[in-house]
Amino acid sequence: MDVSRRGFLKISGAVAAVSGLGISLKPVAAHAQPLKIKYAKETTTICPYCSLGCSIIMSTREGKVVNTEGDPDSPINRGSLCSKGGSIYQMVNNENRLSRPLYRAPFAAEWKEVEWGWALDKIARNIKKSRDASFVEKNEKGQIVNRTEGIASIGSAALDNEECFTYQKFLRG
Repeated sequence: MDVSRRGFLKISGAVAAVSGLGISLKPVAAHAQPLKIKYAKETTTICPYCSLGCSIIMSTREGKVVNTEGDPDSPINRGSLCSKGGSIYQMVNNENRLSRPLYRAPFAAEWKEVEWGWALDKIARNIKKSRDASFVEKNEKGQIVNRTEGIASIGSAALDNEECFTYQKFLRG
């Protein structure tokens, strides 16, 4: 479609005249806003993707996340979210997400679902056993180190300061 200069000016004038009529979609948006989370339960949580710990308001209905948005009351993100935080519902609503602990016995080929209490007790017993077997109070120079050499860990860039502190306390004893 060829538009001459005169035609462009006519179209621009018409658009300016129509926009001056005061047509606004604000009333429509005001009515639509409560509908997106109607009958949903709002829960505040923290984004797990980086160490910032942005606050997220999650709206859930029937066990599914239906809406996520940044928490405007949070001093960290002030209501904004990055692309990862905005798509966190995909992690929560993922059909491949584990919701129960799985255990594979030594030399077994299959995993089996176990109760949380049993799994946590098993982990605690194994950590205690490993720590008791490999705990070192002093190094070869006679300095007090109080460490276990039977447990290793790999950190993460997604842990915030509080989680890192808890993590190192757990590993150092």
